Amino acid sequence: MSYRPSRRARRIAIGTAVVLVIAGFNGPALYGFASEKYHNYKINQPEYKAEKGHWQVVDIPSKYRINTIHAALLHTGKVLLVAGSGNDAKNFKAKSFRTVLWDPVKNSFKNIPTPNDLFCSGHNQLPDGKLLVAGGTQRYETLQGDVKKAGGLMFVYNENPDKAKTIKKGTRFTGKTNGKTFIAQNNVIVKKAKKIVDPATGQVKTTPSLGRVYAEAAKKGKKHQTGSEDKYQVSGLVGAEKKNIYGIAQKMSFDKKDFQGIKDAYEFDPVAERYITVDPMNEARWYPTQVTLQDGRVLTVSGLDDIGQVVPGKNEIYNPDTKKWNYLPKSRFFPTYPGLHLIGNNRIFYSGTTAGYGPATKGRVPGVWDLETNKFSKIPGMSDPDTLETSMSVPLPPTQSRKFMVEGGGGVGESPKSTDKTRIVDLKSDSPRFQDGPKLYDKVRYPSSVILPNDTVLTTNGSGQYRGKSDSNILKAGIYDPKKNTFNEAAEPLVGRNYHSGGLLLPDGRVVTFGSDSLYADKANTKPGEFDQRIEIYTPPYLNKGKKQPDLQDVGKSRKTLSLGDKVSFKSKDAARLKKLRLVRPSSFTHVTNVEQSSVALKMRKSADGTVNTSIPDDPSLVTPGWWMVYGVDKDGVPSKAKWVKVNVDPTAPHTSITTSEPKPAP
Repeated sequence: MSYRPSRRARRIAIGTAVVLVIAGFNGPALYGFASEKYHNYKINQPEYKAEKGHWQVVDIPSKYRINTIHAALLHTGKVLLVAGSGNDAKNFKAKSFRTVLWDPVKNSFKNIPTPNDLFCSGHNQLPDGKLLVAGGTQRYETLQGDVKKAGGLMFVYNENPDKAKTIKKGTRFTGKTNGKTFIAQNNVIVKKAKKIVDPATGQVKTTPSLGRVYAEAAKKGKKHQTGSEDKYQVSGLVGAEKKNIYGIAQKMSFDKKDFQGIKDAYEFDPVAERYITVDPMNEARWYPTQVTLQDGRVLTVSGLDDIGQVVPGKNEIYNPDTKKWNYLPKSRFFPTYPGLHLIGNNRIFYSGTTAGYGPATKGRVPGVWDLETNKFSKIPGMSDPDTLETSMSVPLPPTQSRKFMVEGGGGVGESPKSTDKTRIVDLKSDSPRFQDGPKLYDKVRYPSSVILPNDTVLTTNGSGQYRGKSDSNILKAGIYDPKKNTFNEAAEPLVGRNYHSGGLLLPDGRVVTFGSDSLYADKANTKPGEFDQRIEIYTPPYLNKGKKQPDLQDVGKSRKTLSLGDKVSFKSKDAARLKKLRLVRPSSFTHVTNVEQSSVALKMRKSADGTVNTSIPDDPSLVTPGWWMVYGVDKDGVPSKAKWVKVNVDPTAPHTSITTSEPKPAP
């Protein structure tokens, strides 16, 4: 019997032959062209898609293209894409701030009026389904050599114990010794001085209050800089205020000026599709992390403040009911965008991952933070501990395991170091310790990880060097299986992504990736890079196997608003196919930070009539209040499209201690 090759085998053979013939006759250029053609042919074959998945670039009309820095999935199924000024100083100067709302089902877009520069803000899901967006940019950085006006930090003192004072933007400070004048770049409130009674003598002493503001010379030129401390008179003051309120500054120089944050905060309403202003934070923040706690309130940590310094451990809590912020009673320092994950009532796991600012030797060690006592328990065993900046942490599914993986990363700042290490910790262990997991697809900074409904984790993209320098974007992806502790190669992304990139799980089981902000556009690092505004969708292998997604439907007018412990049912024509249910938190991603990402295992009971019954776990630190997606998954790992449920705040959930005064320093 003669052998007849399959149609697929003949295609591959012909394709290979064509490549070889072209290579022989037309040289390297045409060889590269033919190789690319064959690669495009290969990745679109059904067998390849079923094994590795498939990437496709989204068609975005030009008027909706933005520098996507932040993205969040809303309970309407739409995705909020936030640029603010988009890391573009020209946009910042022009007050051109952008937000776009994208419907991935219809592939429709809507421009959203943006009230402030939300570039490098923090964000998280609230119990009512709104998105809290807090912080952003007050001033862009200016590198040394580009600074045109001498400037620096002005400390403003108030010795009046009876009255606070607002020093407005534009106020002039004139040195008593040097005679030079510097102008306040923002408003600053200087509280009234404190009265302290000496218990021994009964004598009342006054301690001046202190405010801080960035001030710079009115004119350009080196002659306006100073080299020593001086006391400054504040313009516009008369009488006793002229004596009680004054400034003190060290050198006013041409040193590099860092980014500065804002205190402003907003809630984005997915139904009204607009931002709503709420009370500002106590601290200005740029690069903060926000985490929903078990009682529905929000922990906000770190960031650069209004003078460009890392907030010195002054962490605060937002109450969605009152729309107000209060400090935690004690301080705890973290570098910017720290990887924080809620793992129990008022217990936070800090993975050691960060995304940009802070000293190399402070706040870098992973551990568990008790918000009530402020105790921090370090976790040992982290390999390559000096490469945790621009790494990513992800809770391994199902979240009940309380296992976490830290992936990749690089050295602090523009360090050339990067790593392909993954490190895994089991927080249920009596003595948690990091252990190395399987290696990533490459040494990589800025990897994006997304939990899939079938209990695997997609990790994709990144770059070998800081912000893709030397053309180091890595067009690779892998899918990690926690049960097998292995990575499988996934289809290669079409778009390179490094700094300011991320990814989200969509309700239909696909993944969207966005952003990329290369510092340079060439290997020699001579041409400025451009922000990549393309969005890409990854269709995982489970949606390319030729099987329909399992059916999952609400039961009649079934409740979508549930409390912890409540039973809930769904209907499915494919109930016999279903093997598990997963409760998945909609993501909010920026700067390798997606701290609320979670996939909770639900117990499943099936009835003969196709009803699928389950209940919401009763742990408020596992199922935080707000909207969640429910996926049914069959034995082959194929998920249904998600059904949305809203989980109420548990009235018995422990609250977090708060105070209205500034926090006391940590011991």
